[in-house]
Amino acid sequence: MRALWRAVLTSPPYAALTYARPAWFPEPWPGQRVLAPVGQGLRAAVLEGPEENAPEGVTLKELLWPLDREPLLDVAWMDMARNLAARQMVPLGRILEAILPRGLRTAQLTFALADRAGGRFPAGLPPRALKSMDDANRAALMDIWLAGNMRVRVHPAKEARERQVSLACDPPWPVRPNAKKRIELLDFLLAEGPHSLEALARVLGPGALALAQALANAGLVRVSYAAEEDDPFESGVGVCATPAEELANTGEQEAALAILRTALESSGAESVLVHGVTGSGKTHVYLELAAHCLESGRSAILLAPEVALACALWRAVSTRFPEAERIFYHGYQSPARREASFLRLGRGKRPALVVGTRSALFLPVPKLGMVVLDEEHDESFKQEERLSYQAKEVAHFRVGSQGGLLVLGSATPDLKTFHAASSGRIPLVTMTHRAGGGTLPSVCVLDITELRDPETPLADEALERLRETLAAGDQAMILLNRRGYAPLMYCLDCGQTVRCPDCHVGLTWHKRSERLVCHYCGHTLSWPLLCPGCGGGNFLPLGEGTERLEEQLRKLVPEPERILRLDRDSARRQERLEDILARFSQGRAQVLVGTQMLAKGHHFPDVTLVVAVNADLGLNLPDYRASERAFQLMVQVSGRAGRGERHGEVLIQTRNPGLPFWKFVIEGDYQGFYEREIALREKYRYPPFVKLALLRLSFPVDWEEGGATVAAFGKALRAAAKPLSITALGPAPAPLARLRGRKRYHCLLKAADWPTIRNLFARLHRDNPAPRHLRLELDLDPVNML
Repeated sequence: MRALWRAVLTSPPYAALTYARPAWFPEPWPGQRVLAPVGQGLRAAVLEGPEENAPEGVTLKELLWPLDREPLLDVAWMDMARNLAARQMVPLGRILEAILPRGLRTAQLTFALADRAGGRFPAGLPPRALKSMDDANRAALMDIWLAGNMRVRVHPAKEARERQVSLACDPPWPVRPNAKKRIELLDFLLAEGPHSLEALARVLGPGALALAQALANAGLVRVSYAAEEDDPFESGVGVCATPAEELANTGEQEAALAILRTALESSGAESVLVHGVTGSGKTHVYLELAAHCLESGRSAILLAPEVALACALWRAVSTRFPEAERIFYHGYQSPARREASFLRLGRGKRPALVVGTRSALFLPVPKLGMVVLDEEHDESFKQEERLSYQAKEVAHFRVGSQGGLLVLGSATPDLKTFHAASSGRIPLVTMTHRAGGGTLPSVCVLDITELRDPETPLADEALERLRETLAAGDQAMILLNRRGYAPLMYCLDCGQTVRCPDCHVGLTWHKRSERLVCHYCGHTLSWPLLCPGCGGGNFLPLGEGTERLEEQLRKLVPEPERILRLDRDSARRQERLEDILARFSQGRAQVLVGTQMLAKGHHFPDVTLVVAVNADLGLNLPDYRASERAFQLMVQVSGRAGRGERHGEVLIQTRNPGLPFWKFVIEGDYQGFYEREIALREKYRYPPFVKLALLRLSFPVDWEEGGATVAAFGKALRAAAKPLSITALGPAPAPLARLRGRKRYHCLLKAADWPTIRNLFARLHRDNPAPRHLRLELDLDPVNML
């Protein structure tokens, strides 16, 4: 009887199919990548495990060829993928497609032969040639494969299409206004970042290939095999690392390491929260633990929420462990580069140190001993697009399956994490003092109720302190958590604001790039323009963003050229981000204006002043986490001041100075804020006291039956939820009631456990009354309530 194996397709329909193993096929293993016939074609698949019996009434096909000579995906890695599939209620193949690098899940490849068996086989062999061979030739070819003289490479045509296209310069671009296709491609790269030629062709049509080449000839974009390029984040100066003289262990660090080393050495899995004030030396603790991990023959993954912070962590690791096996992994890298890192780790035997952003969690790290999530409270650890997952949950599963240690570090932990620590479910390590003898900055709240001139962003006291800081040769950071020049463009002729036709929200004016942009769907209009409502051209920009703030500050301070801006717009290109951070860390600029990108983890010893321009932004959002996020942002940005020898000062501008909230911010009182907030969460039944899910409903704006269908769906939802003891609220119009041409409604689901919510959603999804129009999406433990 032939051996049977279950193979999971890594492309639609993501089915798990049973195949026979041919006699000449070497002994497979779970996790091996293979080529498998599907219909008249071939697909890449991953073997999940052997099957005892063939499905009834089915003639089995045979596996065609292995794509791995040795294990790449081990049992623990496959368990992680299965667990994620179960959590998200999607097929395993869908998970494999999302977390495997593109080149490792494609059947568009070729086999390069070093041994051609005396001319019996060509030097390059496409999969279809294998399919047409007889078994005798396949068996002879298998001997060449097993001897290591035959390797897999992406098909040359596919490889060419995977060349990376990235912006070579910032807008405005020297492009004629009527060159709409060129502008569309440039706008796409500006909004979405570097993409392969193949991806651009999928989004913008086949003409994108010729457009990209024309723009490359004009010097506006780069087209390259990015796998061969250096990663500018690896070698630049960027974020300033903690000076070497501060790296001797403090008493608090020694106490923390004693607890953490014990947890690392325990036979079972452990999770520990490291709650340390900004500047307390948490990174040094992570490096000490990493050294202990390597000494025990195990690997470690160190994660940061954003690339700039991962970059600083990477440099610290590279300096401390110059001889160790090290991998830097993040989303700015090309698909080919990420594939090379994946293969290097999967085939490696040495323990490794991996530094990166959340996607680095899916690397096949050998003998995983520890995962660190620095700034664990950050919502960037939750991915919502494509595949929804929470990095903390994935990390918890990975260390749990291998008896490792999960370290969650933050100066302002997620309230759910701190509640778990306060309840004794996980150990808590506290660090209350800055390393190196530094002190926390003084914090003052400024009442700007009377500040009404839009051209005067700073209160008199804040402006005076800024000028004094600059005159003393120190540096300052100015926070405004809203990018662009103005969030609204008001037509003085008809009284309307320019809105996105698909999302019905105001378009943000980006003055420098001469664009009005929807920050939700990316819809763009060139500026100047005529009003879509009345045809007039008389506009008034309302509100302010970081671009306008930068312009205003240049008029108010001496040496305006020493002002830099750090936000998503100014740092679209990775080299531009690196340049901004390098110039500021080297003292070539004195003022750094920006969004929340300023607040996280940066160590600039010469910053003695931080100003939060409009600190009320975000406090009143329709989100139960609004106060928590605002507190975290204010405390984190305050922590950028006074990290050197000189004392720091923080000025927070607000139009609501009487809120009790500000007392906790001024005193840096996380415990007090936590106790107040957790009492409200318990009273109104929000996490961590319930499991919360957000059920999103949407339908096309032109679907006439949409409103009535959603109302009927709501009745069915409540009827199905009641016997399961699930509290179902809604449907209610979403705060963003219209997005990308679809009307949106939200339902909140509160339950005692996740399986109950998943079962309810499975039933609702199965009974969807109008699946062609009504889209249902379930977000477990949502971080975005808009």
